Amino acid sequence: MKLTLVCALVVLGALAVPGFASADVVTDWNRTTVGALEVDHTPPPPAMRAAAIVQSAVFDALNGIERRYTPIHVQPAAPYDASKRAAVVGAAYESLVALFPAQQPTFDAQLKTSLAEIAENPDGYSIDHGLAWGRAVADGILAWRGGDGIAAVLPPYVPGGAPGNWAPTPPTFGPPLFRQYATMTPFALKSPSQFLPPPPPSLTSGSYTQDFDETKAMGSATSTLRTPFDTQTAVFWGTDTPAAIWNRVADDLADANHTTLMQNARLLARMNVALADAVIAIWNAKNTYDTWRPITAIQRAGTDGNPDTAPELAWTPLLPTPQFQEYPAGHPGVSNAGASVLASFYGNATPFTATSMGLPGVVRSFTSFSEATAQVEDARVFGGMHFRFSCDTGRMMGAEVADYVLHTVALLRLGRDVG
Repeated sequence: MKLTLVCALVVLGALAVPGFASADVVTDWNRTTVGALEVDHTPPPPAMRAAAIVQSAVFDALNGIERRYTPIHVQPAAPYDASKRAAVVGAAYESLVALFPAQQPTFDAQLKTSLAEIAENPDGYSIDHGLAWGRAVADGILAWRGGDGIAAVLPPYVPGGAPGNWAPTPPTFGPPLFRQYATMTPFALKSPSQFLPPPPPSLTSGSYTQDFDETKAMGSATSTLRTPFDTQTAVFWGTDTPAAIWNRVADDLADANHTTLMQNARLLARMNVALADAVIAIWNAKNTYDTWRPITAIQRAGTDGNPDTAPELAWTPLLPTPQFQEYPAGHPGVSNAGASVLASFYGNATPFTATSMGLPGVVRSFTSFSEATAQVEDARVFGGMHFRFSCDTGRMMGAEVADYVLHTVALLRLGRDVG
């Protein structure tokens, strides 16, 4: 569909178009992005990359008109009379159609809804020029990320075979997934290994033994120590992507705080860049250290050289083990990256709620971002997927990535007012 044609026809059928139009097209289209991720069942690493692409395009399109901040990738060059809201719509629509072509009818409907609202509440600027500029920015972002290594063809994975090395796990027993993320070009980081953590604890150390015993007891499918709330915690955080959960949180906070169009675009861009780069940094570490999962470690504890770790050959985790290496833990890392960016804007002690696609109707309430990310750590242990030391390291890496993003991405240009 030609965006200019849609713009010309939209006023005729605007009132009949379904959708969730509101005063802020940035959060409207971010909710559309979350919906696209969930309809597509996009796995976590690709989901965070896709959300970062969309929000980078949205921010650079709006910033290309306001010219208040340093761009993420596309330099400001918008026509002087381009509509800001139309630029946001054009960037989001173009990005989403490219990333999720099968869902174009949904995006077409939301496009009509958004353009109808702009037409009914004109800002005196050119909708056509805004749409065209937004499309051009999205095309630039898509071309940039198209060469980031997402399509890299890697040599076959060869298991190390030694105690502590990753081994295929049920139910698929396949090789580790998303290995290309370990060497992918980051959105903001200097390199994937910029925040490479120290190695995990030795298999014979006291810290390994302590965390081994915790996961063995709390993460077992038949654990009698895990409470119903603990079990729900594992399922809540384990059955939706961090990108979906944290973008919903961000959109709800924007609505509650009546933030501006630019505040929303900038915050969502920085948060999603942090999520995406945390994935890259953590996958680099996962593939560097190549460590075994709890199901392997517990069943094969007799081979680890540690007399204090007792094997249990029939041990299985509460939740299926993800098909990639254990250390460091991904969900605590990326969640803390996203939460840290939100906390930098709203303050850590901000009450909010979160929802998960895997538990419809369940709402988790938090008094701070740090409370939520601590719960993510618990969730990975209670689910039997991770050791505590891996969660702690992932969370630390997420904070480091967020801090770097906040100091390098979408910075206020000299001589511009804060907004």
